[in-house]
Amino acid sequence: MSEKPSVLILGGLPNASRHLTTYLVPQDGEPLVSFIRVVDKYSVIPPTTYVGSEFTKTLASPVVNYQQGNLLLPATITKVFEPPEGGKPFDYVFDCTGDMTFDRPNEIQRDHTAKLSYSIGLEAAKRKVKAYVRTLGPYYETPNDKPAEEKDDLKPRGVRGVWWHEGLRMLAGIPDLNLVILRTATTYGPYNLSGIVTPRITLGRVYKYLNEDMKYLWSGDIRMHTVHLEDVAGALWAVAQWMEPLGRAKANEIAGETLRFHAPEKKELFKDLEGHLPKDKDPVAPLFNVIDDSDSTQGSMGQAVADLFGINFGFHGFIVNTKVKVDFDNMVEEINIKHVEAWTEICLKSDPKIINPTVQAYIDGHLLAKYSICYNGSKIKRIVGYQLKRPNLNVDGLKEVIQSFRADGLWPNYQDTV
Repeated sequence: MSEKPSVLILGGLPNASRHLTTYLVPQDGEPLVSFIRVVDKYSVIPPTTYVGSEFTKTLASPVVNYQQGNLLLPATITKVFEPPEGGKPFDYVFDCTGDMTFDRPNEIQRDHTAKLSYSIGLEAAKRKVKAYVRTLGPYYETPNDKPAEEKDDLKPRGVRGVWWHEGLRMLAGIPDLNLVILRTATTYGPYNLSGIVTPRITLGRVYKYLNEDMKYLWSGDIRMHTVHLEDVAGALWAVAQWMEPLGRAKANEIAGETLRFHAPEKKELFKDLEGHLPKDKDPVAPLFNVIDDSDSTQGSMGQAVADLFGINFGFHGFIVNTKVKVDFDNMVEEINIKHVEAWTEICLKSDPKIINPTVQAYIDGHLLAKYSICYNGSKIKRIVGYQLKRPNLNVDGLKEVIQSFRADGLWPNYQDTV
C-alpha cells in the first residue's frame, strides 16, 4: 500500500484497542495510519473507564477520532463504518469487541460476543475491507506439558470461551471477509488492569505491607504464558499487513485452521441466531498465537513479583490446596477479604489518600482455579515474520506497570520502595 491505511478499531478500550491506538499513533513519531477511529461504549472525556494518560494524550492527535457508541445496535455499526468527510473507506478493521467477563449467562455472552462480532463482520465484508483482525484471549483449556498450537482442537474454557469460539466460527463462515484471528496469552503492560499479572503485582505489595511470605495455590510448574501489550499491538498490525495482499482464500491456504463446534447443543440458544453454523460444518480461518518467549509459570511469575518487592515467595501445601478443592468459593472469599482489607489500608495511608482504588487487590475466583495458559507462538514468527519487542516477562516489566499507575496517581506511595 503506497499510502497509509485508514483504520477502524471497535471495542476493547480497557485492553487491546487503546494500546493499538497508541502504537499506531506514537507520541514521539509519525503515525502509521492516515486516520484512525476508535469506537466503544465508554466515555473518555469525562472517562467512565480507566484508559490511562498515554491514550488520553493520543486522542489529541488530528488523525485520531474517538466515538462513544453502542455497537449492539445495528444502526451504530453502519454509522461507524462511514469514513470521515472527504476521507477514504477503512482499509483495516480491528474487532476487539466481546464480553470478557468469565461467568456471564449463555444468552448474554452469545449476544454480546458472538452475535455482535458477526454483525460487524458482515458490515466489513460488505465494505470490502482489506483486513479484518479479530482479537481472542486465552480462553481455552490447554495441556500444561505441551504448548498448544493453532491446529489443535482445544476445548473452550467456560461460557465465555464457548461464545468467543462460536463467534470465530460464525465470522469464518462469511466467505468474503478477509478474516485473520490473533489469540493472545495473558496480557500485561502499562495502564492494564485485566489479566493475571497486574493483580499479582498488587498482591506482592499487599504481602510486603503485611510482612508475610506470599504464597500461591497449587504448584510452581503450572504454565501461565504471557505477552506484553506492546507485542499484542505490534502483532495485530503485522497480521493486518500480512492479510492485505493475500485475501482470504490465499491466507487460508497458508495459515488456515479448522474451527470445530464446541457450543452447548441447546436449540433455544441458536434460535434466530444469524450466522450460526451447524455442528457438522467446520469453517477455516487464519489463526495465530502471540506469546512471549518467557515460558512463564506460576513459579517464575511469582518469583519476579517477589524480587520486585523483596519478599519471600512459595506455595501453599497439601492441606490448604485440599481445602480449596473442597470449598473453593468460600476459600476464595476468605483470601480476597484478607487482600482487599490490607490493600485498602495501604491506599488510605497513602499521601494523598486513595479513597476509591482503581487498581484492585480483589481477584476473580476463576483466576485462582487450577488451569494452565500454554501456547506455542512460533507460527506468527515463521509465517508473518513478527519479531517480539518485549520477549521476556521480568522485574523491569512489572515495575513499568507500577510506574504507569503511579504517574496517574493510582498507586499508593505509603512506604513505597519500588
